[in-house]
Amino acid sequence: MRTTYAAQVTAGALAALLVLAGCSSKAKDDDNDSKGKGTAAGEVKTGDGISGKTITLGVLTDMTGVYATLGKSVTQAQQLYVKQLNADGGVCGYKVELTVRDHGYDPQKALAGYTELEPKVLGFTQFIGSPFVASVKQRIDGQDKGLVLPQAWSATLLGSPYIRVIGSTYDIETINAVDFLMKEKGIKKGDKIGHVYFEGDYGESALVGSKHIAKEAGLTVVEQKIKPTDNDMTAQVAALKKAGVKAVVISAGPRQAASLVGVAAAGGFDVPIIGNNSAFAPQLLATQAGPALMKNYYVASPSLPIGADTPEAQKLVADYKKAYPKDSLDNGVVAGWTAVYAFGEALKKACASKDLTREGVDKALLTINSLDTGFGIPQDFTDPNAPSSKQSVILQPDKTVTGGMKVVRDAEASDVAAEYTPAT
Repeated sequence: MRTTYAAQVTAGALAALLVLAGCSSKAKDDDNDSKGKGTAAGEVKTGDGISGKTITLGVLTDMTGVYATLGKSVTQAQQLYVKQLNADGGVCGYKVELTVRDHGYDPQKALAGYTELEPKVLGFTQFIGSPFVASVKQRIDGQDKGLVLPQAWSATLLGSPYIRVIGSTYDIETINAVDFLMKEKGIKKGDKIGHVYFEGDYGESALVGSKHIAKEAGLTVVEQKIKPTDNDMTAQVAALKKAGVKAVVISAGPRQAASLVGVAAAGGFDVPIIGNNSAFAPQLLATQAGPALMKNYYVASPSLPIGADTPEAQKLVADYKKAYPKDSLDNGVVAGWTAVYAFGEALKKACASKDLTREGVDKALLTINSLDTGFGIPQDFTDPNAPSSKQSVILQPDKTVTGGMKVVRDAEASDVAAEYTPAT
């Protein structure tokens, strides 16, 4: 997803989102005054997306396109959170409701979905696809001013107080990924590394990161640009093999990653391959590429995986399995839960300030400087010009563990990433 995926969070902390003292009895209930005008003393100011006793939040997801598998997980995790939140009393006397639209990773559908939902919702707990979020960034920053927590990690999304990237941006994540290749996989000064990437904001943001660390470390990047509709990586593998690269970064979708790894293995191209967080889905382990993925593929992630050994992760796994017994677990669950949890925390703080307007919720998120969701990396939302973290966890596919991913390097920001400032 980063065209993005994927994610982090405790259902146990849902109690913190219960009705705050004094809020529920005085929450506004007048549909005709939904813009927050003339609220009486002690009442909660409301605006767009609040009608009667319901707060409506938008979800723009991919259920049928490049990220269909992860989009489903992200959405179901958010629906689970909202169900539990409402069962515990909601926020400030209001129930929370999600309105979901599937854009299928199609730019026209994504724009149409945003245009339809924006007047009806307080904000968005999900918006998959860096290019699509970027296309409406000017509208969000201009007249709309609704909080958007995207499943997208392009550095071009930074600088907005309303669009808040959760976790490291693709450029920083890629810097950490290449740092792993150097420290753990023998890549050294003078080597060539390949970079296969989607055209557009996601891939090109990641490419900025690989070029930056390559310059710092004395590496050469061999580029291979692809489209989201390109599913066969045979030509890209041939080109990279001919160029003599010693490792490959892939900033694309799960299908492209599986093809790249599978074709490389079949052709005897035995080099480590590492992807951004949205370039894997555990369902791939059941395909012919499965053995190769477990041998030579790694993923840089903004969080611990869904199978992490923490109380928060274990509770989320149990709750998700109970709610969706027929569906598999993946890091889309973590990404979706983390985003909706952060939005819930902002709602809670906005309620305490008696201001549930878009402006009030935006301001509330800016006060959260260490959101600990139980998935390894605290999130700091206080600086709109920076991602909420510069750390990445390095994961490896493993079909024997919950969620199909195990940790091979704990959360850290490389020295190069720590000193790097994304261009906004």
